[in-house]
Amino acid sequence: MESVTKNRQPLATLQAMVQRAYGPGQVPDADADGWVSELGHGWFNVAYRIRLRDGAEVVLKIAPPQGVEVMTYERGAMAIELAMLDIVRTHTSVPVPAVDFYDPSHELCDADYFFMPYIDADNLGVISERLPAAERDAYMEQLGALNRELNSIPGAAFGPLAGPGDPSWRRVFTGLFEDILANGERRSIDLGWDYDLMRAVLAEHAGSLDEVTEPRLVEWDLWDSNVMVRDGKIVAVIDHERAFYGDPLIEAGFAATQIPAFGDSTAFMRGYGHPALTRTQEIRRRLYGLHLLLTMVIETSYRGHTDTKQYDWSRAQLDDLLALFGHTRG
Repeated sequence: MESVTKNRQPLATLQAMVQRAYGPGQVPDADADGWVSELGHGWFNVAYRIRLRDGAEVVLKIAPPQGVEVMTYERGAMAIELAMLDIVRTHTSVPVPAVDFYDPSHELCDADYFFMPYIDADNLGVISERLPAAERDAYMEQLGALNRELNSIPGAAFGPLAGPGDPSWRRVFTGLFEDILANGERRSIDLGWDYDLMRAVLAEHAGSLDEVTEPRLVEWDLWDSNVMVRDGKIVAVIDHERAFYGDPLIEAGFAATQIPAFGDSTAFMRGYGHPALTRTQEIRRRLYGLHLLLTMVIETSYRGHTDTKQYDWSRAQLDDLLALFGHTRG
């Protein structure tokens, strides 16, 4: 997938990175066929699949170029991912990649990068549509259970993994929401609705956020496209740049409970062990959906999308969700 945040590097630089991470004996022969290829599933970081000289395969992820403007919540995303990987490996049984090497020096390129082993498995988001329904449901049940385990990790306060935190989830989520709106206003992105209406909807229903009093580790971006599967099992969860301490109900697996276009949440919730949402939880989940759809509309400008597919789809879903809050056109 194309994005202006993808920090592609010349082959000589990639070889230098390999040498720094694994030593000169592992640098691929420049004339060898197929020693490097770009992995195209993600929108944010560029990722390369690299075959080392001894035949082992690894993945190199490189953060966006310094000169590219990113959204507020995306600043320092690679550091967030590395911190999250450490937390998950230390405190859960959730399968995540190891980190072989991390270089924040900016000596070889203008951004942080890290290497991890290549995971020989299928991306669930890619194969999902061709799976039998029962098989897909089984994977989503597994994902629900893994997501619950991630959410079992408590935080000292709500907010970023590295702090500073806040004891109020209402304040933290309001800040996240306002950051997204400010990003959109800075670029004059058309939502199809007034920005102040978004603020008014949040303010009207913000009391539902006060029900959340225990900070929990959340991924926020745990879609099926960030799940690797093999032989009927989830073998890895990838891409952890958006993690923070918050309300588990903000997780992607719950999105379809209020936004049907995201699919069917039944199997995920069954695996998670979550009962039907209460009325207050429904309202809260709609607020999280509003935040998500605003992000999806606004990020198309920051990523430099060359078509309007995501923008148009997200705008349509935004209209439908606002109708649940009592706002319709005309």
